[in-house]
Amino acid sequence: MPVIRARRNSLRTSTVALSLVLGVLILTEPAYGVEPTGNNQGASTEQVGGGDKSGIYAAARIQYSGSVAKGGGAGNVTSSDVNWTPPPCWYAPYLGAKDFKKEMSKHIDSQLKAPGMGGTAGSAIGETQRHYEDGYGWGDTPGYKDYNVKNDGRGMFWAGVENPDEPDYLKRSSCTDLPFWVENGDAPPPQYEEAISPEMLAALAYQHMQLPDTEVTLAPEATTKVNLPTWAWLDKAVFDEVQATAALNVPGFNIQATTTAKPVSLKLEPGTEDAVTYPASGECVMNADDSIGEPYAKGKADETPPCGVRYLRSSGDGTYKLRATVTWEITWTGTGSPNPTRLPNGTFGNDQAVTVQEIQAVNR
Repeated sequence: MPVIRARRNSLRTSTVALSLVLGVLILTEPAYGVEPTGNNQGASTEQVGGGDKSGIYAAARIQYSGSVAKGGGAGNVTSSDVNWTPPPCWYAPYLGAKDFKKEMSKHIDSQLKAPGMGGTAGSAIGETQRHYEDGYGWGDTPGYKDYNVKNDGRGMFWAGVENPDEPDYLKRSSCTDLPFWVENGDAPPPQYEEAISPEMLAALAYQHMQLPDTEVTLAPEATTKVNLPTWAWLDKAVFDEVQATAALNVPGFNIQATTTAKPVSLKLEPGTEDAVTYPASGECVMNADDSIGEPYAKGKADETPPCGVRYLRSSGDGTYKLRATVTWEITWTGTGSPNPTRLPNGTFGNDQAVTVQEIQAVNR
């Protein structure tokens, strides 16, 4: 077994070199086309891998829909768990056998004929050619005869896809195995732990999720007085849960996951140390009716708000930046997982300018 493991690690290293030469083994998730279909409170959009729909990205593209960032980039939610990250890469359906043979053989032939080709890159190309043409395999990784074209239409070759929103050092240290064959309807071989799954799609939906702006209602609004309690609240009617969905649908392999974010608390940061928050922690929890805080009503000016802030010093000629950050409870459901499963909570906040004035005394 140690010999097999060492052999596989060697081929992983060779694959990295080969991917740089051929540019086809480690794919980059393509740009997105975006079509807004909702309003700006958790607006629904659909994002699909664009570009050449019959070329190398035809199968690897992931579709995003729901409350997701426009343009295909990462959304605005931040995980409360600093150790949690979306997948830096994954293995996904790539090409059928005939198309894969066409792409791979074309690049292998051109590189083998390139002047000065040798060393690690040349060895990698030669071993890869034997792997797909002559059935050369190792350990739990079988080889293929003539690129497995005899099974064309019965399955697809899978290849590594990089997450464009993750650092290069993460995504290029994983998913470095050579493309491998998966029959239609079959799960990928267990040794490929990074094969795309509903749980990974849930993490990608989380990464692309766009939460609504966190602009709380204040009373007094925008301008308040020193030592006067400022009430803060969020109504349920304008602040509800949002969802984002990621799906991969190709012949013989269809999975999806929906990530749901539900607001659970609001944290107020006054923007100055010369202030008192209500409650003292600054953390306002969700009410029974799914609102946060309590609207100000006439006659409550001297009462302590359940959610709010009291400034102790004037903002002078400027303003304080009151930051309102909502914590969202994140869960997901998907193919084979109908019951909600927790993901780390997410946060998103906005700054609001607050002017604090001194109360003017009247001399008689």
